[in-house]
Amino acid sequence: MWTLELEVASLGIFLAQFSGPIMATHTWQVVAICVLLAVHLSEQQTLEQACPSCDASQDCNCSAMGLDFIPPGITARITTLNLAHNRIKHIRSQDLQQAVNLRALLLQFNKISSIDEDAFQSLAKLELLDLSNNSLAHVSPAWFGHLLSLQHLHLQGNSYRELGKSSPFSSLRNLSSLHLGNARFSVIRQGNFEGLEILHKLWIDGSNLSQYEQGSLKSIKKINHMIISIRSINVFSEIVRDLVYSVTWLEVRRIAFNIPAEIQELRVMSLSFSKKITFRQILLTDATVPEIVSILEHMPKLVELELIDCRLLGTGQWGVQIEAKESQTLRVLTIEKLSIEKFYLFTDLQTVEGLLSLFTRVTVQNTKVFLVPCSVSQHLISLEYLDLSENLLGDLSLEHSACQGAWPSLQTLNLSQNSLSDLEMTGKSLSYLRNLIVLDISLNNFGEIPDACEWPNSLKYLNLSSTQIPKVTGCIPPGLEVLDVSGNNLKEFGLQLPSLKELYLSKNQLKTLPGAAPTPNLMALSIRRNKLNGFTREEFESFKRMEHLDASDNNFMCSCEFLSFVQHEAGLAQVLVGWPDRYVCDSPLAVRGMRVGAVRLSLMECHRSLVVALVCVLVFLAILLLVAVGYKYHVVWYLRMTWAWLRAKRKPRRAPPKDVCYDAFVSYSDNDSDWVENTMVRELEQACPPFRLCLHKRDFVPGKWIVDNIIDCIEKSHKTLFVLSEHFVQSEWCKYELDFSHFRLFDENNDTAILVLLEPIQSKAIPKRFCKLRKIMNTKTYLEWPLEEEQQQLFWFNLKSALRS
Repeated sequence: MWTLELEVASLGIFLAQFSGPIMATHTWQVVAICVLLAVHLSEQQTLEQACPSCDASQDCNCSAMGLDFIPPGITARITTLNLAHNRIKHIRSQDLQQAVNLRALLLQFNKISSIDEDAFQSLAKLELLDLSNNSLAHVSPAWFGHLLSLQHLHLQGNSYRELGKSSPFSSLRNLSSLHLGNARFSVIRQGNFEGLEILHKLWIDGSNLSQYEQGSLKSIKKINHMIISIRSINVFSEIVRDLVYSVTWLEVRRIAFNIPAEIQELRVMSLSFSKKITFRQILLTDATVPEIVSILEHMPKLVELELIDCRLLGTGQWGVQIEAKESQTLRVLTIEKLSIEKFYLFTDLQTVEGLLSLFTRVTVQNTKVFLVPCSVSQHLISLEYLDLSENLLGDLSLEHSACQGAWPSLQTLNLSQNSLSDLEMTGKSLSYLRNLIVLDISLNNFGEIPDACEWPNSLKYLNLSSTQIPKVTGCIPPGLEVLDVSGNNLKEFGLQLPSLKELYLSKNQLKTLPGAAPTPNLMALSIRRNKLNGFTREEFESFKRMEHLDASDNNFMCSCEFLSFVQHEAGLAQVLVGWPDRYVCDSPLAVRGMRVGAVRLSLMECHRSLVVALVCVLVFLAILLLVAVGYKYHVVWYLRMTWAWLRAKRKPRRAPPKDVCYDAFVSYSDNDSDWVENTMVRELEQACPPFRLCLHKRDFVPGKWIVDNIIDCIEKSHKTLFVLSEHFVQSEWCKYELDFSHFRLFDENNDTAILVLLEPIQSKAIPKRFCKLRKIMNTKTYLEWPLEEEQQQLFWFNLKSALRS
């Protein structure tokens, strides 16, 4: 606000310099300038208060700040304005008038129900507008009339039922992606998409779409990716009829293909030129699967089919043989998270064996696959890529799945996160795959591995990360070019792998770099998050030929030799990834956390061994001197006498009768305080006559050493009452209290101790350090706290009698 005051003051000085006719003529203009300046500065201050991030940045983030309106003061310097997750209800004409350079405007998840028709008039450079998840009841073409640069428009999640009689998007010639629809969206009319010819992505949420006028989407000549969420098969078939030649990738969501008669409406899909079909959250049955496959196999250009997060009500009993046509182009099949309620019965795939020979890439992920029948594997003759990750394959089922003649063309196999446990058996099962190059068996539980295994000779890439192997052996195939054994708790690595080019050893326990001689062709090594103390000049020279060496996130001991080497090695930064920003010292403590390249140690620190040797010699000489002096002047005898005097001084003695002010000192564990303080204390201190008890929580002297408090209170009490429980024998302070009372218990041979057994304690549960407690329990009678109420009165009578004795 001081800026505003300075400007107004300067303006006042300017006015004071003019007089006469000039002053009279221009006064109103100067006043108007002053008012505008004040308003501008006030709006700028309001913006900075509402959105502090807008102060000095082109990206203005005002999301989730509880705003009820677009703050004033938005200027031309802002290119990105994020107002998502607020409570804005209305967008006015003047709100964005100055934001002429705005590229992205995010208004999703507000309560916007109305927008002035010229609210976006000045946003000619806007490329992204997100109005999703608001309360817009209609879509006006006037909003978008001046958005000539708009590429991405999100309108889904509002409350409009239709797009109007004409196209709201006719002026958006550069539009690339359009998201629209909501739970109330029910009508698409002809002309709604006029003006749109090519879209990269069109997403229509039509879960309740019930009316579609034929030809409404036909005006769009090409759509790379079409996503439609719909329930009505009839409406879906009408939409597909208009998209036969325009959609490259069709993604269908939330539709149920469970009535065979309705599937006939989808025969129009067989004419589609789509290259990729995705079914997401779709319901299928045994009765409708053959019909769907029959439609898909007639699609002339279909290459890829995806089923993601779908449900199948059935066990694969499809009743008809599904054969592949000679002209079939389908090559890629992806199934992720397919839910089959009776998956354990789904083993017979003979009905689709004729279709399997076409596939070159198959992914069946997170679908509870526990077995691939041998006959199915043998029919996958063209398969080059197979992903069976996140399933239930075990050692025996893999042996059956990878039988003789299975997957003859397979080059890449992903079996990560299954139930494999025998690496030798895994290698033997896959040894028939003569073309296998890449194998991922990470996230299985192999544990100990043998010294030798059988593998396909063609194998070049092996991923054994996070498989619980404690060491690497000759079981690893020697012809590998890439090996990943990260996350396995390895302490050393010395395998002979002459062809290896890339080695990943992150998240292990290695303290030194692996030897370079066994891996002469290694070009990339990752040894992050291990326990490297550093590396020597010789080690670095052996790896200097590599292109990448990532040894960051280790515990580098920044010794003088290590620092001298890394600070003067010219080629270090060319080999080490991220050097020197990602490499820090862990020790010594004085430089912990500092970058290795910036650390300088003193001369004293660099000769630490010499200093330690000199100190040791001096300490040895000092000890010899003390021994000689002690022997000459009988120091040992004086020390023994002093120790005996201290023991005698600290030994507890009976206090004079006038100082005994408590009937009993209560020794108990804090875990039993509820019973002691709320049951026992109330019963004894409210007795007639009452007993005076000493409790550490209540009667210890504040600020006094706790040991002195214990000794004094024991000496000032007639009795010592021990409340025994499992918690008591685990308490160190209870042991001290027992130890400090030993003089009165044994040396004076009296009956000052009373034992109350709060709960049964097994003799073997009493720690050995409670030897005095064992002796007391063996020689003295103790009271047991009964759980039955009728016996508790007898308990209190006996306890009071013991206290009075």
